[in-house]
Amino acid sequence: MSRKKLVRFAQNEANPNVVQAGKPIFEQIKGRWNVLQFQIEQPLVVELACGRGEFTLGLGRQYPNQNFIGVDIKGSRIWKGSSTATAEGIPNVAFLRTQIQQLDSFFAPGEVAELWITFPDPYPRDGDEKRRLTSSRFLDMYKQIVKEGGIIHFKTDNTGLFEYTQEVLTFRKDCKIIFSTADFYESELRDAHYGIKTRYEKIFSDKGEKIKYIQFCFIG
Repeated sequence: MSRKKLVRFAQNEANPNVVQAGKPIFEQIKGRWNVLQFQIEQPLVVELACGRGEFTLGLGRQYPNQNFIGVDIKGSRIWKGSSTATAEGIPNVAFLRTQIQQLDSFFAPGEVAELWITFPDPYPRDGDEKRRLTSSRFLDMYKQIVKEGGIIHFKTDNTGLFEYTQEVLTFRKDCKIIFSTADFYESELRDAHYGIKTRYEKIFSDKGEKIKYIQFCFIG
C-alpha cells in the first residue's frame, strides 16, 4: 500500500465524520445517527456509492437543516469528502465506509428520509443483474430503511440501466414513479438540484451524454 493511502487511512481513523470498522460508533450507529453522529435531530439523506463525496457535500452546503451521509467502500475516496467537510466546517455531512449490500446493518427501519442512487455501475451483463443497485434485491432493502413516502432519486448516464430501472419499478406494485426523464437538464426539475453534480456526472455531461433521472417512492 502506498504511503499516500496510509496517510489518508490514518486521517479517516481520526476524522469524526467518518464511520467505519474499528470505531466504536460503527457498531452502535444503527437507528442513532442523529444522536451519536450529528447530535441534532434532522432528516437523514443518504447517497450510495458517493465516491469523493462531491454530491453529498453539495447537498450538505445547500440544505443545513438536513443531515447527509455518503456511503462508499473505498477509504481513499471517502477521505477526500471527509477532509473537505472538515476544512469547510460542514457539520451536517458524514461518511459511512461499508458495502452497500450491508446498508440495512447501519440504518433502522424508516430512519432514512431520502435516498440518492447516483451513477452506479450499470452491470450490463444479464448474469450481473442482482448487482445493479436498482434490482429488486436492493429495492427490498431500501424499502426497509427509507421512511414511508420517502423519496428515492436515481441518476444515470446509461440508457440500458435507466430503461431497466423503469421496468423494475413499473412491475413492482409497491413502487410509485413520481417523475422520470431521459434528459434531466432539459427537464422541469433541472433548477431544483442547484447545479450540484457528482464527479462522474460532470464527466458524462461534458461529453454530451444525456443524464437520465427517476424519482420514486414506496407505497403500501
